[in-house]
Amino acid sequence: MKNRDLISKELEKNQGVLRLAPCWVPRAFTVPGGRLKLRSQDLYALGVRRGGIDERWFASTTKADNGPGTPEDEGLSYIVIEENGEIEKILLKEAIEIAGDRILGKEVMEKVGGWMVLCKFFDNQGPIPFHVHLMDEHAKRVGMLGKDEAYYFPTQLNTKFNNFPYTFFGLEPGTTKEDIKRCLEDWDKGDNGILDYSKAYRLKPGTGWRLPAGILHAPGSLVTYEVQNPYDLYSMFQSLVEDRPVSRDLLIKDVPREFHYDFDYLVSILNWEENTDPEFKKNYYVEPKPVREERGMIEGGYTEKWVVYGWKDFGAKELTIFPSKSVIIEDSAPYGAIVVQGRGLINNLPIESPTLIKYGELTQDEFFVTLEAAKNGVKITNMSQVEDLVILKHFGPEV
Repeated sequence: MKNRDLISKELEKNQGVLRLAPCWVPRAFTVPGGRLKLRSQDLYALGVRRGGIDERWFASTTKADNGPGTPEDEGLSYIVIEENGEIEKILLKEAIEIAGDRILGKEVMEKVGGWMVLCKFFDNQGPIPFHVHLMDEHAKRVGMLGKDEAYYFPTQLNTKFNNFPYTFFGLEPGTTKEDIKRCLEDWDKGDNGILDYSKAYRLKPGTGWRLPAGILHAPGSLVTYEVQNPYDLYSMFQSLVEDRPVSRDLLIKDVPREFHYDFDYLVSILNWEENTDPEFKKNYYVEPKPVREERGMIEGGYTEKWVVYGWKDFGAKELTIFPSKSVIIEDSAPYGAIVVQGRGLINNLPIESPTLIKYGELTQDEFFVTLEAAKNGVKITNMSQVEDLVILKHFGPEV
């Protein structure tokens, strides 16, 4: 009952806006790129064995699947509540279980049962190993659903490109299933050569890509705003990346035991037609587009663009408020948000993109807007006279 009362008071105090704490996630198979504003001495705050912190998850109700030793709340976002000078934290997941009708809306709770989107920044010094996210058919075998995803590369976080600002996507037309099976059979021979069958595309800040489940990809070294279905499942297909071995356990992480050495099954994880699409860039590269008539927005003191669109399960916008402007922004669905530039207010809540974050520190750059607040409109004020206030907003399937 105590948490129910705290959530209710917080929603009333900030008119339907909830402040969220940073949610950091390590990965053992990558080297962090150091551009998420986390202090350099905290990049391995969870220990070298767990891996460097190269991801920050937003408005997450999805537990990170990082193998043995993963804390129960890793990957889960907390609501920050200040009460009588004291700070309390409640899991967003728990808050939705308690007051989901008020936060997401009764229709969403009845239809999908919760917040069904996972959003993050990932930031690496070099490329991620070539891997695939499972389609529904294969994900259901391990108790999950398939995972589509989309990328956007925020300009504010990509002033430095790091080692490899290119992403390998899909397979070259003419590649055969036997070619890929041989690569998987050669896993323990060093570099299994799978990138010989793919093509790398140069990444451009301010643009993005669509990526349906079943397509192989090796994300490059730009900081990426990734919006996706809420499952942390994947299968690595590359045995060596930047001279670092990739454990075969990561190939079969989400594969039933009876198929661990069934190479026909492992290749069946791939959507072959989409992987070998001869017009891959034409079909999957994405440029932002205005949410509505752009001239009217500019005259009103802001711009807003879709940066992730065309999906039934998720979407994302980039909102820019001009210096010293105050605007009312309405949306048809609840959303999580992260401030990537500037400072201001959303309703009564101060918001600010920090310069540097200490591990465990509570920031003012992340928040969640409930359905009622989104529909009624939130008042966002840019407190700076010279700098834009820029916010990325992520939506679930109800969008």
